[in-house]
Amino acid sequence: MNPFRTHKGRVAPLYRANVDTDQIIPKQFLKRIEKTGFGEFVFFDWRRRPDGSLDPDFTLNQPRYKGASILVTDKNFGCGSSREHAVWALADFGFRAVIAPTFADIFANNCVQNGVLTVALTEAETSEIARRAQEIPNYELTIDLEQKKVFDSQGFVANFSIDDSIRHRLLNGLDDIGLTMQYEKDIAAYEASHPAAVS
Repeated sequence: MNPFRTHKGRVAPLYRANVDTDQIIPKQFLKRIEKTGFGEFVFFDWRRRPDGSLDPDFTLNQPRYKGASILVTDKNFGCGSSREHAVWALADFGFRAVIAPTFADIFANNCVQNGVLTVALTEAETSEIARRAQEIPNYELTIDLEQKKVFDSQGFVANFSIDDSIRHRLLNGLDDIGLTMQYEKDIAAYEASHPAAVS
């Protein structure tokens, strides 16, 4: 998992409340067992018309947001089912961070496991970021996880809170396996002191 320290990227606004995981990645695309290849299906029902062609009016299809790596959205993002594929799809599409007033708990936990940072700001702050992303061409934000700060070059600054253990994991690129492997020497010593039973 890639560490997340400071990230600067273009912002895409999808300012809708209660975006659920079935909209992020519809169920018909959950047959893959790999974590990759889901990006092309992210927000499939919103990105495409009934005939399968891309809808040019949808935010992520607009050229100005091509290559965006920060998504700003409204409250309760990632609600619905617990599918981790939603995070895989966002990450595969290129998003390193999602900014919203609130997140569904399971979705936020899945983000931690996959190196995607969820930044909870106030509704006033997130709506201001969305407004700037809509009005300022090629609008970019910098997210500094070490300083727990979000800022742009036009004077916007916001601080955010994050659990210290989650911050540690993201700064060091540690998923559950990586976190466990920090204790590899202790685990090996324990196993050496407890020989396997002979049947």
